[in-house]
Amino acid sequence: MSQKQIFPTKGNLLALKKTVKLAELGYELMDRKRNILIREMMKQVERVRSLRTEIAYIYQRAYFTLQEANITLGVINDIAKAIPIDNNLDITYRSVMGVEIPKVLYEEEDVKIRYGISSTNTKFDYAYKSFLKVRDLTLILAEVDNSLYRLADAIRKTRKRANALKNIVIPDYKIKIKFISDTLEEKEREEFTRRKIIKSSQQKKLSQ
Repeated sequence: MSQKQIFPTKGNLLALKKTVKLAELGYELMDRKRNILIREMMKQVERVRSLRTEIAYIYQRAYFTLQEANITLGVINDIAKAIPIDNNLDITYRSVMGVEIPKVLYEEEDVKIRYGISSTNTKFDYAYKSFLKVRDLTLILAEVDNSLYRLADAIRKTRKRANALKNIVIPDYKIKIKFISDTLEEKEREEFTRRKIIKSSQQKKLSQ
């Protein structure tokens, strides 16, 4: 809306001043939200780095040990098939400044040997336990990775809205406020001049 399309009235001036105050408050809240989300994201970034390092280390050792077990035991496919698939997973969410952050829920049971120990050895047992640990850490990593994606998306949207308020909406309102204020002041000056002329004219008539 251009300035000429705004009716320069005191009512519109008061309404715009209230609106710009709300817009400035909205910007402050969005900026605060963005900072909180950034702090949360930085914590998650550190977790991701730590988890990936730990997973890579455990996986490498587990895979190497499994290869050794495969050499000593021969084909281990039949042993692997005896290990049941664990589907005991659930997902819940927590809110961080309106952003839904996922939380993977699962029962981390004590390690149980689910295959015949007579057909395996300590290397296979170690590999089995290590891969269970990798599974648990991978679940956490998936949770944190998804959280990072959601937080980054929320930060991007919040920054975009905050910048729009700061650089477009609020300046536009202030320009409109200045236009109305200047117009009203000009009208007041014109009205003052008009009254002064009328008063002077009346005084001249009375003096004649």
